[in-house]
Amino acid sequence: MESGQAIGSRLARHDEGALEDVYTTYGPSLRAYLTRFVGRDEAEDVLQRTLLDVWRFAGRYDASQRFSSWVFTIAHRRAIDTLRARRHDIVDVDLARTLVGEDGRETADRYADAAEVRVALGRLPEHERTVLELAYFGGLSHREIAARLDVAQGTVKARASRGTRRLASIIRGIDTYGGVS
Repeated sequence: MESGQAIGSRLARHDEGALEDVYTTYGPSLRAYLTRFVGRDEAEDVLQRTLLDVWRFAGRYDASQRFSSWVFTIAHRRAIDTLRARRHDIVDVDLARTLVGEDGRETADRYADAAEVRVALGRLPEHERTVLELAYFGGLSHREIAARLDVAQGTVKARASRGTRRLASIIRGIDTYGGVS
């Protein structure tokens, strides 16, 4: 069972620790997502309303769907509610252009995917995680990573390759350390 589905199942049983896990696991990504809609000043308030709804409606979560998508859909609805309450504000055309799909679901799915990747990265061995973070988030080449970490370039390539394969397995729900996650 994917970690999100496990959290969703715990929420459905009203396990209060599960709500804290939602905040820890998805909070930063949710806040970034909400900031795009409502701005930095209101994002935290909308995040809190989102988490309240996640708790209140936990029984409605369908374990056959991705938990992160369900949470981001709730966040999207809370952001829309906040924007509608502003009635006097003009819609930012540039913001509207960044939304893909009529209701922004594709944008929410991209943020949900990013949150799952962040969770999966946290499960990698540190040496593989560091190489992947420097390559993908730091924009460094293998040569630059090797220099920064003071290791051979071949070592960096091997860690990147193993880390990428292991990351894909974790995201698919198969832990390469010996079992289903």
